[in-house]
Amino acid sequence: MTDAAPGSGVRIGARAVVTHPLTLWGAFVLVHLVLGLICLTHPSLPMGDVTLVYAFWMRQGIEAGIWVGLDTQWVYPLFAIVPMVLSAVFGWTFYASTWVTLALVVDAVAFAVLLHRGRPHRSTAGAAWWWIAFLAAVGPVALGRIDTFATAVAIMGVLVIVGRPVLGAVLLTVGAWIKVWPAALVAGAVIVLRSRLTVLAAAAATTAVVLAVGFLLGGGVSLLSFITQQTGRGLQIESPLATLAMWAAWADAGTTIYYDRSILTYQLSGPGTEFAAALSTPLLALATLGLALLGVRGVCRGRAPQHVLPPLLLALTTALMLFNKVGSPQFAGWLAVPVLFGLVTARHDGGASFRVPAILALFIAALTHAVYPYDYGRLLGLDTAVLVTLTARNALYLVLFAWAVVALLRAIRREPEAA
Repeated sequence: MTDAAPGSGVRIGARAVVTHPLTLWGAFVLVHLVLGLICLTHPSLPMGDVTLVYAFWMRQGIEAGIWVGLDTQWVYPLFAIVPMVLSAVFGWTFYASTWVTLALVVDAVAFAVLLHRGRPHRSTAGAAWWWIAFLAAVGPVALGRIDTFATAVAIMGVLVIVGRPVLGAVLLTVGAWIKVWPAALVAGAVIVLRSRLTVLAAAAATTAVVLAVGFLLGGGVSLLSFITQQTGRGLQIESPLATLAMWAAWADAGTTIYYDRSILTYQLSGPGTEFAAALSTPLLALATLGLALLGVRGVCRGRAPQHVLPPLLLALTTALMLFNKVGSPQFAGWLAVPVLFGLVTARHDGGASFRVPAILALFIAALTHAVYPYDYGRLLGLDTAVLVTLTARNALYLVLFAWAVVALLRAIRREPEAA
């Protein structure tokens, strides 16, 4: 019998501590507590949307009986009301703290699903630590927007959709009825998974239930107003498509920043900005169609779902950011969904390594955090260093999209495994 290598016992012990559920849960809760404290106390108002906009909408509904999405047009799908109205349970004084608590709860459920996904705890510990680091990197915006809830529900959905397609499709569809973008994940699953008809039926049934609830609550055409409310938006300053226009504004070349009071966001006006905003929709449509066709090609060539689906979902998600005229900082948080799915699939099912996109996503999150919320005022003032930071973040979106497309092409060209 050979002796163990020196230090091997220490390494094994350290690994056991790092991968222990108590360690993971402790770090997860600590990050949320720190981010929650920043959300509630920082003078830059990282929860401005929650306290100034969401609370106003819910107060209008509860006290005046005028509900967004039902009685009036709204920028969000109907289920976005749920966390907003639940945050008013303890009154308006505690609205923000209740919101942060609900965000912790829904993230904790998703974290529990992630840890359960891997029976040997080491197999998902890496993904769990990545998500913890990602939340810390992206900052308080990870908790201070409605996207928090859509992202957490979408994480649960992608983690279970392969083994439990009905549950996964329901969760992803619910996420899409909170914030539209998880609908792209449903589309990716329909394209790639052999249980596509089950996924499609579950998604359609969930949508029918949501619409039925909306009609019963008195909604009409306003239930679908979120589709048309975005069409008139201008070019938002953080959007990757706005990068050149932001530098034009910096150079005082006729482009200016203004605040749109109907959309409640900062946008750009000047030469080429209207064209860039108008170009966003066809670019996004073409990118989505192209990616869908690549997914179909992979399926037709008999490629395994675990090889095609992770890069497809990453490419679809990144395309929604890269070709979007809206570039809100919370969009960076969406990356948690495809990256976690890719990391888990690589570990369990032999999918391609997701180390590169995991690292790129961390940099994107950190650069987003560097701009918002602390230095957002400097961005509005076109500070050179902050603008360079934003440009680097937007460039990494392009790099991540390119990686996902290349990975998808490699998966398609990969020789099918012997039966």
